[in-house]
Amino acid sequence: MAAPYERLLLVLLASQGLLTAASAYNEDDDIPEEWLLLHVVHGQIGAGNYSYLRLNHEGKIVLHMQSLQGDADLYVSDVTLHPSFDDYELQSVTCGRDVVYVPEHFRRPVGIGIYGHPSHRESEFEMKVFYDPTVVHSPFSGGSYNPEEMETSQKHPPSTEDDSQDEESVFWTILIGILKLILEILF
Repeated sequence: MAAPYERLLLVLLASQGLLTAASAYNEDDDIPEEWLLLHVVHGQIGAGNYSYLRLNHEGKIVLHMQSLQGDADLYVSDVTLHPSFDDYELQSVTCGRDVVYVPEHFRRPVGIGIYGHPSHRESEFEMKVFYDPTVVHSPFSGGSYNPEEMETSQKHPPSTEDDSQDEESVFWTILIGILKLILEILF
């Protein structure tokens, strides 16, 4: 009878260690020095609701949003000023940090939709808007996949240190999400 409690204690201790390591992670370490901070937006959004922003800045823009509480998701469009999970050009829907690179060719104003995921009653977020003079266009920066363009372009771009950091960030985001689900199920 003690074995299930020992496993539960082990899972809790492991998740506590991972959460402590994740909270010690400083997201500003990922921001290149070349990026110029244009705006910082703080907000709260209720479950299943949208909050809309309008981006007028020209050039390559990076939207860097962190869910401080709950889970806020990011939808971007140059077609509509009210993008949603049904109507968008670019999106980031992680459980934590959401990053969207708005290409220079997007028509301005760009609509930004912030969605409060229904898994939380209320979500609190902080979004930093950066101008990035160094963004390199990739096949994925346009928000859609075109197989004909992919065949004529380079299929495997060279790997960089930023790629490994992005992969590590995605890994931690997924791992923390799974641990949160386990804890919710257990308690």
